[in-house]
Amino acid sequence: MNQIFDNLATIPLEAQGGAVTIGNFDGVHRGHQAIVKRLRALADEISGPVVVFTFNPPPARLLRPHDAPESLTNIGRRAALLRKLGVDFVIVFPTTLELLQLEPEQFFDQVIVETLQAKAITEGANFRFGKKRRGDVSMLQSLCKSKNIRFELLDPELDDGAWISSTRIRALIDRGKIAEANALLVEPYRISGKVSKGAARGRTLGFPTANLEEIGVLCPPPGVYAGKIAGLSRPSFAITETDPTGLPVAINIGPNPTFGESTLNVAAHIIGYAGNIYDHELAIELLEKLRDVRKFDSKEQLLAQLAMDVNQTKEVCIRHASKRIMM
Repeated sequence: MNQIFDNLATIPLEAQGGAVTIGNFDGVHRGHQAIVKRLRALADEISGPVVVFTFNPPPARLLRPHDAPESLTNIGRRAALLRKLGVDFVIVFPTTLELLQLEPEQFFDQVIVETLQAKAITEGANFRFGKKRRGDVSMLQSLCKSKNIRFELLDPELDDGAWISSTRIRALIDRGKIAEANALLVEPYRISGKVSKGAARGRTLGFPTANLEEIGVLCPPPGVYAGKIAGLSRPSFAITETDPTGLPVAINIGPNPTFGESTLNVAAHIIGYAGNIYDHELAIELLEKLRDVRKFDSKEQLLAQLAMDVNQTKEVCIRHASKRIMM
């Protein structure tokens, strides 16, 4: 059950008395997966639900709007991933300045004790809560002890000796290192947006593209990427979340210097599909970066490179589908 609640009084009784964790959970990575796995074990011990309490928008958007990091997932995607990991209730609470002004003790009493009636809590070492982030795991442990709530501090999940975090993943994506970022996420990085009409130049070249707008999450830097369709708001498209291969997509992010264009665009060539999907929401899983954007001396050179991009994209999707089936 994924719900957005306007106030704490509307949170359902079924979400009470469980194992709880609180945080942004942006990206939903392997560190989050470890927390949910431990929560599941605790919930089974206490015969209660697994509850994730998260915020929309992230608190940083209100506290420091000019330098808040871009999101890795929209709230719907985040909740869906958490549910796949085994969370019973994803409580998405609207972030307000009033909520952020609560002292740590007030937040603990109002949210954890009175509203959720938590019996167990699991957090990572960098957890902070309450006004000015004054509350830390040491304070939380003490507060839990005072209310006879079981508290567990999880060690950070490591990859190659480094802490797996949303910040680390964001930095990788910001450098175009999609494969490295995906290795830390529970599912491949996804962008989605509304398909709008562009210059239609790709169609005249034999490589029609869907131009995405209103993406809403961190977009990788300019380059050509291999990906696959994750979903489209059009039933006739026949793409499902359970399809291990999907349709391969070659995505150009950035300008089109060959034709003298400097505007940054996200143009997706859906290999094997040429239907009209204007004004629909298209979701794409990014798998690997293929190359940088560059200017070509002729139309023939460009066409030859586009054909190579298509073939590489197909190979990448086949390889990733094989890995997923083996898992």
